[in-house]
Amino acid sequence: FVIDEINRGNISKIFGELLMLIEADKRGQELRLLYKNETFTVPPNVHIIGMMNTADRGLALIDYALRRRFAFFEMRPALDHPGFLRHVEAVGSSRLEALVDVVRRLNQRIAEDEALGPGFRIGHSYLCLPAAGPENPAGTDADVTSVVRYELEPLVREYWFDNPAAMDESIHELESVLA
Repeated sequence: FVIDEINRGNISKIFGELLMLIEADKRGQELRLLYKNETFTVPPNVHIIGMMNTADRGLALIDYALRRRFAFFEMRPALDHPGFLRHVEAVGSSRLEALVDVVRRLNQRIAEDEALGPGFRIGHSYLCLPAAGPENPAGTDADVTSVVRYELEPLVREYWFDNPAAMDESIHELESVLA
């Protein structure tokens, strides 16, 4: 069972009494529900994957309630993963290759920024553009431009809204791939 952006909801209200039953040591145990005269159990073979963005600071408190019930696995940007690199090569865009390099450098800057940190790094999903082909003839340059202008630049503006020098330097670096 996959729940995307699990941190966006009120976990106590969503799960209710189920929250206790999803704990590893409570799997398979029956619990009498408070509001109904019924018992309920979560079988051991039900797996719950709750995905969340740790960069969403407003919801940081949810971590403490979830940590007791879920194992946490950090997913880092996969800019150097062989599968991603094969995809970039298949797209066949020198602009995309240049943008991947720029995003690597930006991610280093983001990770080292005390106000941001590693959880704010830019993910590879921004750069998973369609390969040029019959359905997308030579559209990759336009796709790269769109990602830079409408996805990455606004993100960088938001990250460094209080640091104009870092914002301008990062935007300049992103736009350098469009020249």
